[in-house]
Amino acid sequence: MTEARALFDKENIDLVICDITLPDGNGLDFGKAVREKSNSVLIYLTAMDQEIDIVNGYDTGADDYITKPFSVNILTSKVNAFMRRLSNKEEGIYTSGDIEVSVNEMQVKKAGAVISLSKTELQLLVCLLENAGHILSKEIILEKVWGFDGQFVDDNTVTVNISRLKNKLGTDSIENVRGLGY
Repeated sequence: MTEARALFDKENIDLVICDITLPDGNGLDFGKAVREKSNSVLIYLTAMDQEIDIVNGYDTGADDYITKPFSVNILTSKVNAFMRRLSNKEEGIYTSGDIEVSVNEMQVKKAGAVISLSKTELQLLVCLLENAGHILSKEIILEKVWGFDGQFVDDNTVTVNISRLKNKLGTDSIENVRGLGY
């Protein structure tokens, strides 16, 4: 694990596949360190198949958790899917279900049909897609989308804009986690 940490700190790594039981440390600790420093794809590949082990793996920030024995073909397909998503992000293209966002073209499509969004709604959607799977507080969303440029925003700004976005997209997949965020 020491060698892996040194390599990870020195290189730009896009994908990490890690066992949990390592001869020189704990894979979960390494996974936490990976997640603290980057958004690299993190997959645990391990024999630890109890529910609590899997939950702990995802709680450290894993993108996937695969138990042994495993299919090499399935692992390869999962890695390819993650790498396609990374490639799309670099190209400024985000997808979620039948929704596709092209940041470079400032265009949103649902099932191939173009949907008209305001600049703020587009920024909000991109913010949510970039942080998919993570809960964002209203404060974090306000900072990422509206910034601190002196614009007046009130307490309901995020709620109202998310509601408008959900209506325009015709989706309920943007969830409010009561007391925590979206």
